[in-house]
Amino acid sequence: MEWRLRRAGSGDAPALSLVAAATFLETFAGIIAGPDMVRHCTTNSSAAKFNGWTTDSACVVTLAEHPDGAAPVGYTLLVPPDLPIDTDARDIELRRIYALSQTRGTGLGHKLMTRAIDDARALGRRRMLLGVLGINARARAFYEREGFVLAGTRQFRVGDTVYDDVVYARGL
Repeated sequence: MEWRLRRAGSGDAPALSLVAAATFLETFAGIIAGPDMVRHCTTNSSAAKFNGWTTDSACVVTLAEHPDGAAPVGYTLLVPPDLPIDTDARDIELRRIYALSQTRGTGLGHKLMTRAIDDARALGRRRMLLGVLGINARARAFYEREGFVLAGTRQFRVGDTVYDDVVYARGL
């Protein structure tokens, strides 16, 4: 399948918010408590949040669309790093890379990662960082296949629960 990837603009904020909440729910149902998930998505994946990211020149948001009808099926978000490891102006954080489960095995994840790396390089960045839930074996295996190595740890709060994350890095 030939997924369509494009740079997102502020008009895409509602679609990004929808796919962000859907993919978060798909990924973490059964791991994160339902009320905490709803609160987290309402706060951190709102259209207003995405509008801010799409209009910030320091951020890059890419939207993946289904080739038939252009439904949003995935996205990436690059931002200045906010992680508990040493960083500098040459670093960028891949804050989010998500795709709906129907896209698994189609190459969309690799295509989104390749686009994020290209965008980071175009910004003059030399290292990409990301944080991921430590017990998310599927995501960790994907990042390791994409050339990321462990660079640290952090704790990440969702609602009333604190989760242990790992931080990965990859040279660009």
